[in-house]
Amino acid sequence: MRVYTHIVFMTIALISNIAFGQIRDSRDDSDWLRGSKPVIKLSDSPTAVTSRPASAPTSIDPVTTQTVDHSLQSSISGSSGFCGDCDGGSCGTVGCRAGLGSRLYAGRGVRNWIVRSEEGFDCFISPITNPVYFEDPRLMTEARGIFLQHRAPITVGGGDVQLYALQLRARLSENVAFIATKDGYIRSTNPTIGNGWADTAAGLKFALFRDVARQRMVTGGFTFELPTGESDALQGNGSGNLNLFLSSGARILNGVNWIGASGVRAPMDRVDESTVIYSSQHLSKNIGPRTWLLTEFNVQNWTRSGGGGIPGIEGGDLFNFGSTGVTGNTIVTNAFGLKFKPRQQSEIGVAFEYPLTERRDIIDNRINVNWIWRY
Repeated sequence: MRVYTHIVFMTIALISNIAFGQIRDSRDDSDWLRGSKPVIKLSDSPTAVTSRPASAPTSIDPVTTQTVDHSLQSSISGSSGFCGDCDGGSCGTVGCRAGLGSRLYAGRGVRNWIVRSEEGFDCFISPITNPVYFEDPRLMTEARGIFLQHRAPITVGGGDVQLYALQLRARLSENVAFIATKDGYIRSTNPTIGNGWADTAAGLKFALFRDVARQRMVTGGFTFELPTGESDALQGNGSGNLNLFLSSGARILNGVNWIGASGVRAPMDRVDESTVIYSSQHLSKNIGPRTWLLTEFNVQNWTRSGGGGIPGIEGGDLFNFGSTGVTGNTIVTNAFGLKFKPRQQSEIGVAFEYPLTERRDIIDNRINVNWIWRY
């Protein structure tokens, strides 16, 4: 089962890379802009023109059921190269593409069911910490390479734990996306955690609310974690883990964006795994055409202990030991970092994370790195 799962994920990754190359070659950003269909209420935009021709065509937003004024499209998606109020407008992007206007591509294979990433929120960057559970509220089609360098406290044996992983996301329609959030290989010098493959998790997320003009969004979804990992890496225990989450984002100041996500991780086997509720918060400030400063906070609270594991110690976001004596334990971490967009559809980020609480469990500090490729 474990070998089969990893073969499936590698196959999906290969297909996605081929699809990205084919679609990028066949259609550039300017073509996409001309073919997009605005589905937002532009009349509320702070940059919208107040006057309107009497014959201006309108349509209905499939997410918010609001009337759309097509005559105002140019006020947001013009050729200025600006994105709303992001640091005075400059986001290092080719131009603002209004609305959610992605559509299914014609052709054979994956082009029939993979949709281009959600548009209209180009001034946002994705969260970087709590990578398995802190979900971006946007619906994206992307491959995200992840590297974690995790230092364990001396009280649990010290040493380093590293993760090498690839997340995949595919936008299936205007309002639905497939997400594969956990996989990869764990390397460790900790005496308790060994080397081996991590569990795999995948699910769906759904657009619940979108207001591109005001830069606000809400998304909900779920993932299910299969116990396909290796026991040497303290994976593969239990009978699966259901994660239910709600994620939202908003522009709160000129050039400052907020993203927040909360959820519950509920195991199918309450003896082998613990129950956790979590909340993650992200703030980012655009400091240049392609650069963002960021800070993030993560809170994890164990509401139900397991029946084994390491007494009084749990595994954070990457592990679930199912430990006894962890009910009521809370860990809060903070991270600060930097993100850079070399291209409109790519992000490279690094963040340093450390606990704010006296309780640390298995995290003394962590370096989070990710590289995202989108179309």
